[in-house]
Amino acid sequence: MIELFVSAFITLFVVIDPPGCAPIFAGLTSNAAPRAARAMAIRATFISAAILLVFAIFGEALLAALHIQLDSFRIAGGIMLFLIALEMVFEKRSQRREERAEKLIADEVEDVSVFPMAMPMLAGPGSIATIMLLMSRAQGTEATLVILGALAAVLIVTLVALVAAGPLMRLLGDKVEAVITRLLGVLLAALAAQYVIDGLRGTILA
Repeated sequence: MIELFVSAFITLFVVIDPPGCAPIFAGLTSNAAPRAARAMAIRATFISAAILLVFAIFGEALLAALHIQLDSFRIAGGIMLFLIALEMVFEKRSQRREERAEKLIADEVEDVSVFPMAMPMLAGPGSIATIMLLMSRAQGTEATLVILGALAAVLIVTLVALVAAGPLMRLLGDKVEAVITRLLGVLLAALAAQYVIDGLRGTILA
């Protein structure tokens, strides 16, 4: 179960990407008071947690209602995560997030906890697909609780990163953040490839 927790934690950590979300949040809340920024960070984390929990619990039933096989979802999810990984490696994801943040700042949107932080940055298509993929591979109640525990741990780390976004970015700097993002992107590409392989194997052997 330790291996399952570590695997789920790393996968969710890479997809949710707290190091990548922190500088965006810092930019969006640069004009906000520290207490207001902290409140937005907490609210964004809890909203994204609720969204991901709903898809974790009811995602498989949703697939069944749509007559979508789990192996097909693994393949589609793997391809989606691979595209996200490519964007991370080539910094396209960060660029898109920054453009969205600049637009919001220009429009003078005060509360950014729901959009864009909770959705689509934290609970976006990639993280929703990932939690559904992980839950589809869980065998038994214990494995399910382990995966949910990994999700909770990642969201706690994300909350800490958002709350400490300003000081953290000054400490790490843009270059360190870029290196971390690229490394996480390479790791995510390998995990995405494994999802596709598992889906193809299940389809062929079925």
